[in-house]
Amino acid sequence: MSEAPCLTTLLLIPLLPLLASILTGVLGTQFGGNLLGRKACHSLTIGGVFLSFVLSSVVLYRVLSQGIRIDETVYTWMVVGGMRMEVGFLIDGLSALMMCVVSFVSLAIHIYTVGYMEEDAGYNRFFSYISLFTFAMLMLVMSNNFLQLFFGWEAVGLVSYLLIGFWYQKPSATLANMKAFLVNRVGDFGFILGIALLVAHTGTLHFGENFDKVEELANVLFPGTDWLLLTVVCIGLFLGAMGKSAQFPLHVWLPDSMEGPTPISALIHAATMVTAGIFMVARMSPIYEFSDAALNLVLVIGSITALFMGFLGVVQNDIKRVIAYSTLSQLGYMTVALGASAYSAAVFHLMTHAFFKALLFLAAGSVILGMHHIQDIRMMGGLRKYMPITATTFLLGTLALVGTPLFSGFYSKDAIILAVEASTLPASGFAYFAVLTGVFVTALYSFRLYFLVFHGKLRTEIGHSTSHDSHHGQTGHHAALPTESAWVVTLPLIMLAIPSVLIGYLTVSEVLFGDVLQGAVWVDVESHPAMAKLAAEFHGPAQMAWHALATLPLWLAIAGAGCAYYFYVQRPTLPALMKIRYPALYRLLDNKYYMDWINESVLAPFIRGLGLLLWKVGDRALIDGACVNGSWKAVGWLAGVVRKFQTGFLYDYVLTMLLGLFVLMTYFVWLQ
Repeated sequence: MSEAPCLTTLLLIPLLPLLASILTGVLGTQFGGNLLGRKACHSLTIGGVFLSFVLSSVVLYRVLSQGIRIDETVYTWMVVGGMRMEVGFLIDGLSALMMCVVSFVSLAIHIYTVGYMEEDAGYNRFFSYISLFTFAMLMLVMSNNFLQLFFGWEAVGLVSYLLIGFWYQKPSATLANMKAFLVNRVGDFGFILGIALLVAHTGTLHFGENFDKVEELANVLFPGTDWLLLTVVCIGLFLGAMGKSAQFPLHVWLPDSMEGPTPISALIHAATMVTAGIFMVARMSPIYEFSDAALNLVLVIGSITALFMGFLGVVQNDIKRVIAYSTLSQLGYMTVALGASAYSAAVFHLMTHAFFKALLFLAAGSVILGMHHIQDIRMMGGLRKYMPITATTFLLGTLALVGTPLFSGFYSKDAIILAVEASTLPASGFAYFAVLTGVFVTALYSFRLYFLVFHGKLRTEIGHSTSHDSHHGQTGHHAALPTESAWVVTLPLIMLAIPSVLIGYLTVSEVLFGDVLQGAVWVDVESHPAMAKLAAEFHGPAQMAWHALATLPLWLAIAGAGCAYYFYVQRPTLPALMKIRYPALYRLLDNKYYMDWINESVLAPFIRGLGLLLWKVGDRALIDGACVNGSWKAVGWLAGVVRKFQTGFLYDYVLTMLLGLFVLMTYFVWLQ
């Protein structure tokens, strides 16, 4: 058996994208004198991410073939009260798998960006940002302690803020990145409280040392309550996941992040930022297994997100927003799997979803380029004739998304549905209904999108549409017909289409029931037997696909696709009639359940009022007025009184001494 990869090799994986980002961001921009041209900048960043992917693949191969597991400290930053704050790597099946997925999807997006951002003035700056984002995500998934996890967690949030608001001249982009930043701060507040509470009782930031002490804390109550300490810790950590992975009600930032360029939509919504919360909960499985209350909460939140965010995708007309709500729904599926203790199924769906969702976003970007920056699907149609590669890859991604047997999404989504059905938690009944109904809804909005974009006739005569994906603000009709995108755009589509079709069939056995995640996630089989039941009934990927022909999810997906064909191909006037017949339902969906209105009209004024109250009463009146200003005013008044006794005349002082002596003599005589 060969030796494990050295720390130098592991360090290169995140540091190569970081180095490329720094060189590009400094020397390729006005800040550093524009010493590097466009070709040099994209070559540097693509080369850095490519080498990271190669090294990550080597690490994954050695982890799987040799059973290597690394938990090493790279650098000790400081030691405070015996608590070590370190940079370190934990390399096992979970982290190695995530490293490969992140680096591969990022590589495809880097290549795609060469064509998509070709005419953008911020070309070099964009490459610097996406390479920096890759570094942050790699540091997150490779971490072996809470300090580094939190660093990566906040770093991806910061860079996503820069990327969503990349076209900062657009007011909508700056509002969107601020919204994403603020909503994530809400979740991160709970996240850091959960970390602090756990670390306060274990005295260490290291994952393994915390996991070793969890059993001792299993029956410890949170002070002043009858809640288990670990339940409060798990809920705090999950709040962070709700923000980062856009779970209801902290999901509102993700659709608005479509204001960034399309490569960012793919990077944030596919394998990277939004899956960080899923990865974190899977990594923390030894803690979550001791709290059924927290697992039930995870199940309920994931179920609501999976079902109700899917409904919103049915009424969206912006091509990227339809896919964004699809991302929300699929993240709900992953969260449901976590709640059912099917951590391997959640990670498996995370992996398959990364490929087909990145494919769908990049294909949508290719459509946007072909349609001259029009994003309204009502103005599209018949594009398969003009863009055959984009249409074919988009269809493959759609088939994977809806769970077509033998496609990657089928294996991961079916595993989640079966795991929820086998779960014994109280919330599993609602979760099973939600994920089953979600299958129909997913097929409905996915094929609605496909049919409206690629079938029928080109409908540019419907009206003018303002571009949301170009800071130049191109609008309306264009005389030129749509054309297929350049090879630098279509090549990443083909790169992503291959795993979207094959990766599920090839890896389902090993990821779900093999050694890939062994030791990386832990399940209490007696209390949460869902995956154990699936393992007993699993007889290979081919048999799983054959068995699907007799199960409800497949027929629900077929029904959803059939409804989409009927409504949007056979009877295209019917959706408009339904909108008129059911106006209240349409308004509810079109206004996204009024969540933005609630945030802007209820929560924001309440928080603003609370802030004004704390400022005027707490800060100005009590702290500044009573404490700070009150103290000096009291001292000034007292000084003014005492000053009157300091006259400078000797007879005044003699009189004061005689009066004092008289008072003392009177006092002592009174005592006797």
